[in-house]
Amino acid sequence: MDVAMKAGNILLESGAEIFRVEETINRIAKYYGVEDSDSFVLSSGIFITAEGKEKQIYARVKHIPLNAVHLERVAAVNQLSREIEEGKHTVEQARERLEAIEVMKGKKDLARMLASGLGAGCFCYVFGGDFFDAFTAFLAGFLLYCFVVWTEKNGKNMSKIVVNIMGGFLATMFAVLLYKCHLGTNLDYIIIGSIIPLLPGVSFTNAIRDLADGDYIAGTVRMIDALLVTFGIALGVGLMYTIYYKMTGGPML
Repeated sequence: MDVAMKAGNILLESGAEIFRVEETINRIAKYYGVEDSDSFVLSSGIFITAEGKEKQIYARVKHIPLNAVHLERVAAVNQLSREIEEGKHTVEQARERLEAIEVMKGKKDLARMLASGLGAGCFCYVFGGDFFDAFTAFLAGFLLYCFVVWTEKNGKNMSKIVVNIMGGFLATMFAVLLYKCHLGTNLDYIIIGSIIPLLPGVSFTNAIRDLADGDYIAGTVRMIDALLVTFGIALGVGLMYTIYYKMTGGPML
C-alpha cells in the first residue's frame, strides 16, 4: 500500500488525471498481493483501503495540495507502473525508484524562460501580429518567466492568486515598455502573446477530462482553480491598463 500511495501521490501532485491515479494505484497494489483494494481520489487527496488475509481492514489517507504540473514525473511513474506489472521491480526497488522520481528536476531555468518567450512570440504571430510584434512578445514572455522562476524559489508562501495577478501585471508592463521603445506596432497582440505562458492549459484540459469521466468533484475543483488563475491574470492586465491610463491620461492603443 505504501508504494501504491507513493505513486498516486506523485501523479496527483504532478497534475495527472484522476482516472490515471486510481488506475496506477490499483495496478501496483494488485501486483504486490493486495487483492481486495479500493482507491478514491480527489483533486487534493487520496483514500486507499485494503483487506488483509485475516480480514483486517487497512486504510491510508493522504492530503495533496494543488501544485504545478510536472509531466516528466507523470511519465516516469507511468513507465514504472508498467515495469512493475512486468515483474521487473521488487517492493524496495519500486520504492527507491519512486523516491528518485519525486525529487526529479524539470527543465533548466534558462530553457523554460526561452520556451516561454518562444510560446509568447508564436501565439502573438498566430493572433495576427507581425514579426516585430512576435519578437517583442518573445522578450516580454522571457522576462515574465524570469519572475515565475523567482517566485518558485523565493515566493513559496505567496498566494497563488497574488502571483498570477502580479504575473499578468508584469507581462503587460513589459509589453508596454517594449512597445514604447518602438519594438512592435500592435500592442494588443503583444500583450495577448505575453500572457499565454501563464494560462493553465493543462489544468483546464484535465478538469474537462475529469468531468467527462464522471469525476465531478475533482473536475469542478480543478476547473475552479484554473478559472481563478485566469481571473488573476486578467485582473493583473486590467490593473496595468488602469495605471497606464491614469498616468498618461489616455488609452494605451
